[in-house]
Amino acid sequence: MKRMIILASVLAVAFSFLLLGQQPQAKGKQAPFQLTAEQKSQVQAKLGTLSAMVRSLKAKRADESLLADVEVYEKSGQFLLEFPETFVNQDGVTQLLTVLDQGIERATQLQKGQSPWVAQKGRKALGYYSALDGSVQPMGLTIPDSYDGTKPVRLYVWLHGRDANLGEASFLWRFSRPATANATYDRADLGQIILDAYGRWNNANHWAGEGDIFEGIAAVQRRYKIDPDRIILRGFSLGGAGAWHVAAHHPDAFAAAEIGAGTWPRRSTIAATAGGYPPYQQAPLNIWENITDWALNFYNLPLAAHDGDSDTQVASIPPPDRGVPTRGQLESSIRVREQLAREGYPSEGEPNFMRAQGTPDIFLISGNTGHNVSPLVRSQLEAFLKEWGDKGRTDPDHIRFLTYTTRYNRSHWISIDGMEKHYQRAEVDAQRDADHRTYNIATKNVSRLVLREMNYAGSLRVDGQNPFANSQLVKKTGGPQITLEKVGASWRVETAKPAAPQKTHALQGPVDDAFLDPFLLVRPTGTPWNKEANEQALRILARFDRVYARWYRAHPRIKDDKDVTESDFAKYNVALFGDPGSNQWIAKLNGRLPMTWTKESITLADRVFPSAGHVPVMVYPNPLNTSRYVVLNSGLTIDEKEYQADYSMPKLGDFAVLKVTPGSDVPDAAVAGLFDEFWQIPKELK
Repeated sequence: MKRMIILASVLAVAFSFLLLGQQPQAKGKQAPFQLTAEQKSQVQAKLGTLSAMVRSLKAKRADESLLADVEVYEKSGQFLLEFPETFVNQDGVTQLLTVLDQGIERATQLQKGQSPWVAQKGRKALGYYSALDGSVQPMGLTIPDSYDGTKPVRLYVWLHGRDANLGEASFLWRFSRPATANATYDRADLGQIILDAYGRWNNANHWAGEGDIFEGIAAVQRRYKIDPDRIILRGFSLGGAGAWHVAAHHPDAFAAAEIGAGTWPRRSTIAATAGGYPPYQQAPLNIWENITDWALNFYNLPLAAHDGDSDTQVASIPPPDRGVPTRGQLESSIRVREQLAREGYPSEGEPNFMRAQGTPDIFLISGNTGHNVSPLVRSQLEAFLKEWGDKGRTDPDHIRFLTYTTRYNRSHWISIDGMEKHYQRAEVDAQRDADHRTYNIATKNVSRLVLREMNYAGSLRVDGQNPFANSQLVKKTGGPQITLEKVGASWRVETAKPAAPQKTHALQGPVDDAFLDPFLLVRPTGTPWNKEANEQALRILARFDRVYARWYRAHPRIKDDKDVTESDFAKYNVALFGDPGSNQWIAKLNGRLPMTWTKESITLADRVFPSAGHVPVMVYPNPLNTSRYVVLNSGLTIDEKEYQADYSMPKLGDFAVLKVTPGSDVPDAAVAGLFDEFWQIPKELK
């Protein structure tokens, strides 16, 4: 175990050097920018005025959406004062002072019952409240002059590139000004509304940044008439990396995806040359680090992938399958195209404009162009956007879908709700006739399958089997949705939910998965069994609060254990910190989780650790509400340096025992691992 942890550390360092190839290089060390006393006084004065107005509006119960449009300006000032290193330069101060004035203006208008910015056309910044962590977050909108609210319009969702200066104030300031010329952005006016997702700064491809995309879409849908079948995902550079991740994992969420550049998987390449990661780290990499292996999901999602032929934004590592240097971030679309060919859908056409046969996907290359888009390709992309925006999202009669986790388990009318083995490829090839009466489905590595839109079904075959005694499906199931379970090698209709916990959608781990849905952190207030271990848990809690706020732009919800109610377990995934002595909720759950925890020892299977020198970490279906997680002594397990990386690796799997290390808030693991499909500790740990 020690050797594997050391190896993982070495690999992580190597990976961090690769990331430098995608980020602006520093021109020598410079002293960090600092506010002068006068500047700080100016900011504090304006922020104080705005904060008082926000408190007054909350007391008067102002409309929540309009209040978010004001409070997001206050938040921009609060976070720049809390993290002053993000001012970067004098422009940051100027922008913040301007933004605070804009927030005061909006607050003044709202106090008078006015909100003129709502009807404003063109570019503007709005806010929304995130269900994930309760924070207020910004979003940029562009509203066309043609929008009048009488009919649904298409929505483009834009994911921005990497920008070290893009704090909330900078983001809000930019949307108070006309758009700058940008070859990757919009020129064709099709009456679309454009949502510029903030993505929690530079995190559009994972964790809170992924949530920001879907919460932003929902916020726009609440305020504008959007055609749900004409939402198109778009991104470039870091936004391209995010778009690869989101599109491949959510292939039925969009009418199409336009993806420019974006990184291709590299950590697994490094691992292959260095002996690999520990299994509990290596296995989940199949979710985030092998996006090319998810290419089959573009069978049903129209894709336009592109970049310049001279892109140099990724360090060059010879791909083992081609033996030539990479082509920068163009490599991402090349690899997806090649993977589609391996899936049975080879591409044909000119080198700079190819179509994957049997799919709606196109692959374009901007000639004599770096990390950008040529005018020719831009016009081709505009034609793609118009074509699929006009057609809209369709409900296919033939679905090809794969996943490596039940977190990402849905495509149109099928869902994979159980897998025989997580982090290995699970696949469904589902076909139905045009009348939706005859269904033929083939599966691999699937144990539970949900089928929707089955109202008219008359015949069903799954892996060559008929799960029914006869073909009268509607009579047998009584509704449009059928859940099938695999018992041994046989498929049958599920008649009751499994009595024992099984890994299923949003209840499959790893620890980090609990922070993709609304969550609550619970601080201990009692007398701990072991003081040093409890203090270690508190350091982990404090670090997560600080690091999450710094990079994901929100302080998580935190409650003292004495203030938590059972209703909180219905609303949130709950992360409990401390031990059974210090945290009353850990005490209530002690004995109901797959470990034994006493004042003297912590036991996992046959591994025993002294309680005085160790802290257990675990994610598990909460016995107090089995539709939610409970987490012990952990937030996100990713390294801080990866909060703004293109992909971030969970470090601890589903469970671990950490070594108490005085003064450290990132202690080493004595043991870590992944539960099996039934939330049991696997035999190899025993």
